[in-house]
Amino acid sequence: MTQLLPISRAPSLSALEACLLHVAAQLDRPLTVAALHAAQTGASDELTLRDAIEVAQNTGLQTGYGKRKLQDFDMTLSPALLILENNKAVVFHGRTRDGSLLIFDPDLGDGIGEVSEDKLGRTYTGYAILFRRDHRTEVSCGESPSAGHWFWSAMAANRWSYTQVILAAALANLLGLSTSIFIMVVYDRVLPNEATESLIALTAGVGLALGFDFLLKLLRAGFIDRAGQKADMQMGRRVFDQVLNIRMKSRTGSTGAMASTVREFETLREFFTSATLVALVDLPFIALFVFVIHLVGGPLALIPALAVPIVLLAGVAVQPILSRLAEKSFSDGQSKQSVLVETVSGLETIKTTAAARPMRTRWENAIERQSSHGARSRMVTQFALNLTGFTQQAAQVLIVFYGVFLITDGQASMGALVASVMLTGRALAPLGQLAQTLTRVNQARSAYRNLNALMQAESERPHGRSWISRNSFDGRISFKNVHFAYPDQAEDTLAGVSFSIEPGEKVAILGPIGSGKSTISRLLLGLYEPRTGSVLLDSVDIRQIDPGDLRRNVGSVLQDIWLFSGTVRENINSGTVRPRDQDLIRAGKVGGVEDFVARHPNGYDLKLAERGEGLSGGQRQAIALARALIGRPPILLLDEPTSAMDVKTEAEVIRRLKQATQDTTMVIVTHRTSLLELVDRVIVIEGGRVAADGPKSMLAQHARKAGRHLNVAAS
Repeated sequence: MTQLLPISRAPSLSALEACLLHVAAQLDRPLTVAALHAAQTGASDELTLRDAIEVAQNTGLQTGYGKRKLQDFDMTLSPALLILENNKAVVFHGRTRDGSLLIFDPDLGDGIGEVSEDKLGRTYTGYAILFRRDHRTEVSCGESPSAGHWFWSAMAANRWSYTQVILAAALANLLGLSTSIFIMVVYDRVLPNEATESLIALTAGVGLALGFDFLLKLLRAGFIDRAGQKADMQMGRRVFDQVLNIRMKSRTGSTGAMASTVREFETLREFFTSATLVALVDLPFIALFVFVIHLVGGPLALIPALAVPIVLLAGVAVQPILSRLAEKSFSDGQSKQSVLVETVSGLETIKTTAAARPMRTRWENAIERQSSHGARSRMVTQFALNLTGFTQQAAQVLIVFYGVFLITDGQASMGALVASVMLTGRALAPLGQLAQTLTRVNQARSAYRNLNALMQAESERPHGRSWISRNSFDGRISFKNVHFAYPDQAEDTLAGVSFSIEPGEKVAILGPIGSGKSTISRLLLGLYEPRTGSVLLDSVDIRQIDPGDLRRNVGSVLQDIWLFSGTVRENINSGTVRPRDQDLIRAGKVGGVEDFVARHPNGYDLKLAERGEGLSGGQRQAIALARALIGRPPILLLDEPTSAMDVKTEAEVIRRLKQATQDTTMVIVTHRTSLLELVDRVIVIEGGRVAADGPKSMLAQHARKAGRHLNVAAS
C-alpha cells in the first residue's frame, strides 16, 4: 500500500539560495526558505541573481552587483557573495594572516573554511554581490527604503537615461535652428552678392547639422525605449507580486475590476515610453525659439510670445474636465471588464440558466457609459487641438503681416522675416500635440492613482518584515478565543471559538450552512487574521510564521476547486519546490488521480483547460487532493474533499487516505457522514461558536440535547 510519511520534506537549496540565507543571518536580517521560493522567477524553479538582489533588498539589505577582482576583497567588503562557475556560489568572510580566504561554501556544510586565492580564482567568474545592512529599515507601513516606492524608485533608477533624453532634446533643438539661420543668410547675404562658394559651404554645414539632428532624434527615442523597458520590468514585477501577496481582506471589487486596475499599468508604461514624453521634453525649448526670433526679427517675437500663453491657457482650462472624464472612463472600463470576466468564467452557467439577457444588458450599459464619456473627452481634446492649429496658422500670418511693415521701415530684412516664420512654426509645433498630451497625462495620472491604491493595500509580505523560519511542524493546532468578521460585515462570523488539536489527531468540523466552518479553514491558512484572539500552530501564533512556510506545512483542499491551464503534472506540482516524480506518483495514487490518468496516453502530461474544464468534478477534486499531499505536510486541511466523487471512488480515496496519513494531523470540514470514518473526534460549530466537542460517538447525544436530529449528511 502507498504510505505517505507525515513529515514535511524541506526542498534542497541551490548554492545561491544557501549563500543568501547565510548572508542574511550574518547581517541580522534573517530570511526564510519560503521567502526565497516566493521570489523565484527562474525557469527551473531556481533563484536568479536578480531574484536574490530583490529579495535581499526587501528584507532590509543594501546590495551592489558588479565585477570585482578577487584581490580587491578585504574585511570591509565582508560578507560578499562570490559567483562561481557551474552555478556555484560562496560567501567571502575575510582573509587570514597568510592571505588565504575565509569562505562559507554550502557544499561543505555550515562552517567557514579556508581556501587559497589561486584555487578559488580558477572558478571565480569575476562577479560578486556586496551587502550592507540598511540602518533605515525601521520602516513603517511595510515600506523598505532599499526597495523604495514601486513607481518613483523605478523612474529614479533610470534617471541617467532620462537625463540623456533631455540632453539629446536640447542638442536636437539647437541644431534645428540651423535651417532657419541658413535661409536667412541665403536671402540676406548670398543672393544679393551672388556668393556661390559661400552657398556651397553653408549648404554643407547645414547638411551636417541636419544629419546630427537625425541621429540625435534616433538616440533620444532609443534612450526612452531603454529606460521604459528597464522601468517596465521593475514595476511590472512589483505590481504582480503585490497582486500575489495582497491580503484577502484588502482585495476590493470584482475580479474583473482588479484585473482592469492592473491592466492600467500598460497606460502608465506607454506614457513614459512613447512620443508623448518627447513632446513634454520639447515644451521648455519653446522659450529658446522665441528668444532666437527676438534676436533675428526683433519685434516679431511678440507674436509667438502672445500665441504660446493662449494655447497653454486653453490647455490648462480643459484639464479639470479631462481629469473628471478620465476617472469616469476608468470606472466604466472596470465595469465592462468585470462583466466580461464574469461572462467568460461562467459561460456554461449563463447558457444553462438562460441568463444571457441580464448579462447583455450590463455589458451594453457599461459600453454606453464608456462610449459617452469617451466621446465627451474626445470632443474637449479636439477643441483644444483645433484652437492650437488655428493659433499656429494665425501667428504665422500675423508675422508675415507685421514683417512687411518692419521691412518697409528698415527694421528687418527679408531673410529675417522668412526665418521668423519658420522659427514660429518650430516654436509652436510642440503645442500642436499639447491637448493630446494633456489628455494622456490625465489618463496616466488616473492609472497611477488606482495602481498606487493597489500597491498601498496591505500585503502578506511587507518589505522589511522578517519571520521565524520553520522547516517543519509537529501539527498541534490551537484556536484561542477567536473572533472574526469578514470585511464590511457588522456581525462576527466566529464569536469566541476555542479548541485544540494534538499532533496526529483526526478531527471533523461539522455544522449547518453559514455556521463558520470554512472560515476556520481560511484562518488556519492565514488568508485572514482574527479580529481578536489567536490561531496557534505548535504554540506559535501563525502571524509570526512566513506565509509560505505555513502553507507548505498545511496541505489544503478548499471547497471551491481551482485548477490552472496546463498539465495534470503542473497542477499537482504547483505548490512545491523541485518535486520528484516519486512524490508525484505517490500523491496521485492516494488522491485518485492514477485512476483516470493511467488510462490516458499522455498520463500526467494530460493537458487541462482553464479551471480544469473537461474534467468531472470528482477528477478535479482528485487533482486538488494530490496537490495537497505531494509535499507530505504534517497537517491536512480538507473542506468537502470528496463531495463530487461517486460512492465507490470516495470509498477508495478514504481507504488510501486513512493508510497514508496515520501520523498526520487532519482537519476535515464536511457534511458527509462517509468522511467521518477518517476521524476520531468531531467539533460542532453553530452560530460561530463551538456547540459540541468530543468523540464522534457523542453526535447522537448532542442532537437529542438540542431537541432535533442532527442530519450531518444534508445540513
